[in-house]
Amino acid sequence: MIKKFILPFEITFFIFFLILIILKSCSPIEEKIDYSKIFRYNESKNITSLDPAFARNPQNIWPIQQMFNSLVQLDDSLNIKPEIAKRWEIDKSGLKYIFTLRNDVYFHSSDLFGKNRTRKVIANDFKYSFDRLKNENIGSPGIWVLNNVKKYEALNDSVFEIILKKPFPAFLSLLSMRYCSVVPHEITDFYKQDFRNHPIGTGPFKFKKWKENVKLVLRKNENYFEKDIKNNKLPYLEAISITFLPDVQTEFMLFKQGELDFMKSIDNSFKDDLLTPNGNLRNKYAENMKMLKGPILNTEYIGFNLESKSEVVKSEKIRKAINIGFDRNQLISYLRNHIGFPADRGFVPKGLSGHLIEDSITYNPIKAKKLVDEFIKTTNLNPTITLSTDPNYIDICEFIQRELQKIGIKVIINMMPTASLKQAKNNGKVEAFRASWIADYPDAENYLSLFYSKNFSPLGPNYTHYKNFTYDSLYEKSFGITELKNRISYYTKMNELIMETLPVIPIYYDQGTRFFQKNIKNIGLSPINLIHLKNVYKEN
Repeated sequence: MIKKFILPFEITFFIFFLILIILKSCSPIEEKIDYSKIFRYNESKNITSLDPAFARNPQNIWPIQQMFNSLVQLDDSLNIKPEIAKRWEIDKSGLKYIFTLRNDVYFHSSDLFGKNRTRKVIANDFKYSFDRLKNENIGSPGIWVLNNVKKYEALNDSVFEIILKKPFPAFLSLLSMRYCSVVPHEITDFYKQDFRNHPIGTGPFKFKKWKENVKLVLRKNENYFEKDIKNNKLPYLEAISITFLPDVQTEFMLFKQGELDFMKSIDNSFKDDLLTPNGNLRNKYAENMKMLKGPILNTEYIGFNLESKSEVVKSEKIRKAINIGFDRNQLISYLRNHIGFPADRGFVPKGLSGHLIEDSITYNPIKAKKLVDEFIKTTNLNPTITLSTDPNYIDICEFIQRELQKIGIKVIINMMPTASLKQAKNNGKVEAFRASWIADYPDAENYLSLFYSKNFSPLGPNYTHYKNFTYDSLYEKSFGITELKNRISYYTKMNELIMETLPVIPIYYDQGTRFFQKNIKNIGLSPINLIHLKNVYKEN
């Protein structure tokens, strides 16, 4: 049982009242502004940097997404679209990428640019930005994005060339990541490490002020280069105001009061109050707010250390019994209010090519019990598995524990701190573990890389130490196919092979939820959990 510390009502109300006064009295922007065009949301986790070189988690990525641009971008359907590059060419070898840049992109204004206070972005700015990403003194966690890059250079002010070491069809998706944003050398050279809180980019919003742990304010970039389909200038909003209240219940109260425009997720503490058992918004809230739901590229799963000493874990028969021995639909219904999808079509989640068309898993406890009995008869072992998890998923593990007990498998739950579990999983110190795989980039290869034998942990993401010659061959061949439609058959075969051999047991595919006031328009839901506020506006 997880115990939560709950503040007395009087203290909670006082904190709420105090925050409300601060939100009302502290003007987020000093100069004259239309306050009806300010978009307000809360980030319960602190932002650590506004430098795109450190865009490693959602709380950093979201504001960075508004202030910076890359060569290309992803829309909410995961299509690759031009951003600062207006077009690109890929040669037949799949190694050379040539980008032609727009000539109307300018950095946000700063005195460090001189009398004009800005300048146009040129190809050499991308060379500088990539060099900076690779600079060990910077220490960017995004350096891996360029691991497969052999060379890059500015051919002239408008043309930027990248040459890869070996073909990688998902490379354009990598370039859409905010790690690859363009930054101006005049500003970063001056501020150095302090660029984290003096960001200058090219995006639809520009930095105004940041009081750490309290508030971040971004202002509209009047000179932004993108326009909507009607040729109107973007963005529509005047400003973005982000608070940093750590208590999610206080955030929920402020959202209900209309003091926040947007709430990006739902917490278990108020899940049942907000949603019906079927996952719909309750009537008492539907009058004032809206909810958006959609697939998120995240597969929740149980992984097995195939080099474990446990004969139970190494038994494919037992893994097959586990796979069909618990009801995923019941889990989604009872534990998640129908937020999510049963993972019955392979390891690759909904929304990506390679996700299986037909169900590969059918709940069948009778067949599962038979497989367990066969294992016991053959080995004379009573199947026991130690399943390691962190406290956030104890309810899911306990559900699976109860279900597997019915078919004759004893599950011992080993609860560990998140950091300890990650380290133990990397080093092969656990025999079975609950884990998530959230996509860094929207290509099935991101998921299938977990089972390539040359990616054994701790050097790579193959935590199960799965090794299969046929799988490795399919994986390697897929890299030589630049067209996605031609790669899909390889992705599908690999996904099917994983579901035949079962180094992992998929539990569910995640689903994102966003809640917003009724006057907020054009909020999207990206499967990789991005938010494009340049398209959002507020109705009066």
